[in-house]
Amino acid sequence: KRVGDDVNVAGMSNDLVFVYPYGATLIVQKPSIPVLSTGFVSYPLNRPVCAFCELPSGGRLVVTGSCHLFEDHWLPKEENATLQDIVFRWLLHDKDIVLNEIDARNPDVNDYNFVPEARSLSERPKNCVQESEEPPKDFRSLFTEDLFRFDMRLIPETLALYEQLNEKQKPLTLIEPEFERPLPLLQPAVLPPALRDLPGPALDLFDLDEEFASEKVRLAQLTDRCKSEDIVYFLRQCSE
Repeated sequence: KRVGDDVNVAGMSNDLVFVYPYGATLIVQKPSIPVLSTGFVSYPLNRPVCAFCELPSGGRLVVTGSCHLFEDHWLPKEENATLQDIVFRWLLHDKDIVLNEIDARNPDVNDYNFVPEARSLSERPKNCVQESEEPPKDFRSLFTEDLFRFDMRLIPETLALYEQLNEKQKPLTLIEPEFERPLPLLQPAVLPPALRDLPGPALDLFDLDEEFASEKVRLAQLTDRCKSEDIVYFLRQCSE
């Protein structure tokens, strides 16, 4: 069995393996908090075996399901001595022993399941095989034919009901069966043809910055592009 994460001890691991001899599980209710459980190995699973309770007045109480847990014979076993130290330090209001509030509100324990008392039931055995009468020689007499019969003896009574109910006797008509279809009927999807649109008109590309630039900006751009040998081209562009 192991100690849960409900108790935090400074400088000490939360996992303590201890021996729980001749003990029973507990039913813990608020304001008590279960701090020890049977774990996943013992049976019953995840049931509380020790609980802490702190009263508003400051008093503290520890309840365990085994009085042999801290006896001299079992105290040296496993880590029972360490567990005894934790319990006594919590009772003495040691500041290093702190309860985890999150695990205290939601402890990892299973609900209590009621089981029958196997010892008392074993002392009251009951017969499961009882003596029966000897079967007859003719085994066909064991079959009951009145439960189901397939014949025409009720047809006269059925025909007489037409006269009692003043109904006309008509032959039975065929009822068309209706089958459940897992999928709906298929319907062809008619879509209009996808026609290709005409291409847009071809437009010349213009440099808007150059077209809307002022005369000084255009002259500066022309001066940057031309060199000393391009004097004829420079004068022609300036005149335009």
